[in-house]
Amino acid sequence: MALVCVFWATTVSAHFGMLIPDTDETTQQKRDVELTLSFSHPFELQGMELEKPAEFFVVIDDGKRMDLLSTLKETRVMDHTGWKTSYTPKRPGMYSFVFDPVPYKEDAENNYIRHITKVVVDGFGEGEEWNKPLGLETEIVPLTRPFGNYAGNVFQGIIMYKGKPAPFTRVEVEFYNKDGKRTAPNERMVTQEVLADSNGVFTFACPWQGWWGFAGLTTADEPYKGRELELGAVIWVEMK
Repeated sequence: MALVCVFWATTVSAHFGMLIPDTDETTQQKRDVELTLSFSHPFELQGMELEKPAEFFVVIDDGKRMDLLSTLKETRVMDHTGWKTSYTPKRPGMYSFVFDPVPYKEDAENNYIRHITKVVVDGFGEGEEWNKPLGLETEIVPLTRPFGNYAGNVFQGIIMYKGKPAPFTRVEVEFYNKDGKRTAPNERMVTQEVLADSNGVFTFACPWQGWWGFAGLTTADEPYKGRELELGAVIWVEMK
């Protein structure tokens, strides 16, 4: 029985809140942003159900926060419930989109999962102060600009929990294998892992073109419905 438990422990895939726009920048020729929200194993393209989030909003670089929850429309992502919307920036600036989900019950791990997920879009080439915290319960504050990156670039960020750096936090990293063309030589290679340092800073080099998800994982101080609550600070970054 013990051997069976070890086997299952090594094959559980990483979960990711996903917030994927159709562009990481707006231009005069491309003014709208189409966003898709889901919950999945992004490399293996295995979806899970995503209830309508508890919150969905955008933070503009002047600090203004706009509620977008009512704009969401149900859709199908990887054969499961997801959500979509569109947004048109009114002026140049930086637009940080965030969704905070209803905690997901994960019986395989006997816990609940809450991934506070964000993505940053550069509005008309004027996105600045991209390393400014949004004040989320947990978040990744980027030290690398979270848009306009080449494949092969290093991405750095600080894991924050309740406004302070979270030292030695485990960070799971996964590629959104959207077209299914990438294969992993073994299960260990599906999800990459790095550890933040004593200042909560982590570093990862992204080898491929496409969207990369980073999830800094902590445990909430209080359980949720009698189970441990995994908190994920998730950010998505496109490498071009």
